[in-house]
Amino acid sequence: MAITTAAGRLGTSAFSETSPAELKPKATPQDVETVILAVYQQVLGNPHLLDSDRLSIPESLLRDGKITVQEFVRQVAKSDLYKQKFFHNTFQSRTIELNCKHLLGRAPYDQQEIVEHLDIYESNGFEADIDAYINSAEYQAYFGENIVPYYRDLVTTGVGQRTVGFARLFQLYRGYASSDTAQFTDNAPQLVNDLAKKTAAVIKPPLGSTHRSPFIPAPKGDACRSAFGGSKAFGTGRLFRVEVASINRPGYPKVRRVNKAVTIPYEELSRHMQRVQRQGGKIASIIEL
Repeated sequence: MAITTAAGRLGTSAFSETSPAELKPKATPQDVETVILAVYQQVLGNPHLLDSDRLSIPESLLRDGKITVQEFVRQVAKSDLYKQKFFHNTFQSRTIELNCKHLLGRAPYDQQEIVEHLDIYESNGFEADIDAYINSAEYQAYFGENIVPYYRDLVTTGVGQRTVGFARLFQLYRGYASSDTAQFTDNAPQLVNDLAKKTAAVIKPPLGSTHRSPFIPAPKGDACRSAFGGSKAFGTGRLFRVEVASINRPGYPKVRRVNKAVTIPYEELSRHMQRVQRQGGKIASIIEL
């Protein structure tokens, strides 16, 4: 049932009034095409998709019954197109927020989730982090092998849901017609303060509402505003690869390797080096990219 009587105004009726897309036995070719488009819409954040963007080989494997919907979701989430939209030049916490939204159908519930996924990425890389979502018991419980992920916290079930999830999802969900690459958020994280304070912000009506705000800035001074793939949010666009050894940051997981490399804009280089020194770390190398 609808989670709120204002479902139409909040843009949630598209989810509360329809069933999740599922690839059932003896599906027709049209059924398979519907599922394929639903995966693209969910995982790629409701994009304007060109024929050249589609993953022809995974699509063929799904049509032939050689892979499941779950595996097709995995292939889309690991694709170069996904990386281009949500990984390269995107702030770390923003990528994790959107991974949770696209693959688990909800917003992050607590800061520990951010820390865990940062640890997975730093230790094993991007694809291992994607696997962590899709191989999780949570994914299997809600979507299994043949259901396309959906925004499950927009619908009342009471099963495995947290009250805070509804309000937080509206920090990431801007309406059924909105794309995740066109939300006027500067690719910055939207939940970092709420997660740190264990609070939920007031719901912002989606784009298209008479009460909407066209710009949703991330608060200044937020942590985790560095990019996985390198950010050009600063003036010169010059980037440096800084390799750090022996760093120990309180509140963050220990990296399971000797050195850790990060990409830093030129304007942040001096401050980053000073911060590493204050935390007892050592600069192993600095290379301009």
